[in-house]
Amino acid sequence: MKNIKKVLSVFVIFLTIGILAACSSKSSPGNESASKDADKPFKITAMVKLHTQEAPDQRVLDIVAEKTNMELDIQFVPYTLYPEKVNTVFATESFPHSVILDLDMINQYKEAIRDGQFWEIGPYLDEYEHLSKMNPEVLKNTMIDGKIYMIYQGKPSSRQGVIYRKDWADKLGISTPTNVDEFYEMLRAFTEDDPDGNGKKDTIGLTNRDDLIFGAFKTVASWFHTPTNFGLKDEKILPEFMFPEYMETLDYFRKMHEDGYINQDFPVASKVDQQAMLKNGTAGAYIGSMGDVESLYNGLKEVDPEAELDVFNQVAGPDGEFTVWSLPGYGDGIVFPKSSIKTEEELKRILSFYDYLMSPEGTNLTFWGIEGDHYQVTDGKAEVINKELFEREVFPLQSMRIGDEVRDGKLKGLFTYEPKAKAEDLYIDNENYLIPDATIGLDSPTFLLKGTSLQQLIDDATIKYIIRDIDKDGFEAVIEQWKNQGGNEIIEEFSASYKEMNK
Repeated sequence: MKNIKKVLSVFVIFLTIGILAACSSKSSPGNESASKDADKPFKITAMVKLHTQEAPDQRVLDIVAEKTNMELDIQFVPYTLYPEKVNTVFATESFPHSVILDLDMINQYKEAIRDGQFWEIGPYLDEYEHLSKMNPEVLKNTMIDGKIYMIYQGKPSSRQGVIYRKDWADKLGISTPTNVDEFYEMLRAFTEDDPDGNGKKDTIGLTNRDDLIFGAFKTVASWFHTPTNFGLKDEKILPEFMFPEYMETLDYFRKMHEDGYINQDFPVASKVDQQAMLKNGTAGAYIGSMGDVESLYNGLKEVDPEAELDVFNQVAGPDGEFTVWSLPGYGDGIVFPKSSIKTEEELKRILSFYDYLMSPEGTNLTFWGIEGDHYQVTDGKAEVINKELFEREVFPLQSMRIGDEVRDGKLKGLFTYEPKAKAEDLYIDNENYLIPDATIGLDSPTFLLKGTSLQQLIDDATIKYIIRDIDKDGFEAVIEQWKNQGGNEIIEEFSASYKEMNK
């Protein structure tokens, strides 16, 4: 294993797979006919996020290349460096054939898409067996001006919930919380009632990090029914922080921080720091993706073999109802630059590669690996049989997956750790309680231009309010600053776009 520092020091990891299929022996040199070219491997370049310490071994990619008759040139970019790499690619116009953009990047580069720098792929999708099966509702959420420019990488709309120390709760006689008050009481008990039984005040209720989206804050805010990013009120589109539910959430966290039920350093804590506090037995609850429960348990059991974790999702707000924030059915979209794809013929060849990735064979190959080597099918589900090999050769490839498992034929995983299996079921349950973003499909030029910097004002004020550096008047003053520096225009533009869409 290479040290992660070594990996991150390399700006881009290039993995080039050689040509796997040769031309027919009957072909004469220099024969450039379309029929002969169609038999040659087509070289495709792509940029992919790397979420592991190392790029994958090429064994699985060799099979993908052979199956698709492609020569693959994949840039595996460490995810921490990915936004910077995308900015460089746009600035220099040194595009590969396909580029993955997350939701923020899609907004950032929406005008470039509108300007015709990328292929509109919607008219071609029906020509492909598997791409034609993408979820029309999710495709609608990706549209720009009613046109489809990207293949989406599907995600559950909400994986958010709570992972907690069940053994602590059982010892203290605490049932699974069902509302925000019961959840707060659990955090109090985990902090004050010596849940680990060592006679010391060395535990806290909730571990959190600096991320206001995928950390604890946004999930708790949705329990209070705060809109997801933007909401509709009196026929106007307003940002989430202009709703009273946001202030209720701020007060909830402010009290939690003041009472010492959350790590005091959360504004500067990373995800690694956040997870470490659960793994080392310091914290009793973790809010985030419920699927993290197995990896957290594997770390925790090394410290405390008797520890137990469990998951739950439904925490009702003050009105007794449960809601949860959501993604628009996808996390990333793959776009196709015209500067690197010159012709319609090239585009169709590249789309055929992604059509294979969405097929049951391609999906299971890039998600589970080679049957018999990386996984086996047990009771109709995929069970990893060689974890070390799987982590090295397959797991990094999962960021190449497209579509969604309802339509791509991916085998469901067999999870022997019961809380992990439970988490998968709770993802589905969350689908019944989603709060959608009211700006999906709407436009605001000012938001594209200033949205990121303006949001930083609110993020900073949110943290300052929670840690009691400012009061309510101070927070409202920042809202006025947001409005005066472009926020009023964002509200006007999104609201006008909403009215236009709903004529």
